Amino acid sequence: MAKILIVEDDVDLTVMIVEWLSFEHHSVEVVHNGREGRERLQLCQYDAIILDWSLPEVTGIEICRQYREEHGKTPIIMLTGKNSISDKENGLDSGADDYLTKPFNMKELSARLRAVLRRASGSISNILQVGDLSIDPTKYKLTKAGKEIQLLPREFALLEFLMRHPDEVFSGDSLLQRVWHSESDATSEALRTCIKRLRQKIDSDSDESIIQTIPRVGYKLRVE
Repeated sequence: MAKILIVEDDVDLTVMIVEWLSFEHHSVEVVHNGREGRERLQLCQYDAIILDWSLPEVTGIEICRQYREEHGKTPIIMLTGKNSISDKENGLDSGADDYLTKPFNMKELSARLRAVLRRASGSISNILQVGDLSIDPTKYKLTKAGKEIQLLPREFALLEFLMRHPDEVFSGDSLLQRVWHSESDATSEALRTCIKRLRQKIDSDSDESIIQTIPRVGYKLRVE
């Protein structure tokens, strides 16, 4: 599960992308003009950015170039109706990691997104491994010491996020922003309940929980 920002002024296309990526358990935020997209990148952290070339107020090329000049590292996939080699070169030279020409298939977008996320994390595989836990986001499968464990969607999304960032501490608010899609159920109690259920499923009775509570700070996935 990744936290993704989409900056795209085509509302119908945006709805399709959001539905597809949400089905793949990503957390998605959307803005429809370049100025607001640039402001979001100045205020928030994302795992990936899907950025349209032609946007109202500020173009995608300008946003991408400025973001890289300010040392932004998040991978960017550029969307555009332009398909000439010079246009592609311009987009990549501005700092984009990949380039997708409209119209495109959602499966291709997913594949390119997985590729840039793997490169960003230094991983060559979709499978995440922490201790005896192994999670495969594409197959929606978790195993512990080779034994498969069934998780609810929110439990899976939370564990996947923590496994992508082992030994990093996140506040409760940060986890809610990155994992919960709906603000209506994004509460501290919902997070505590989800973590409690996860601990019951993945911890051994005699072990300290792999999901460690840091008092007055937040949570982290403990790495031995």
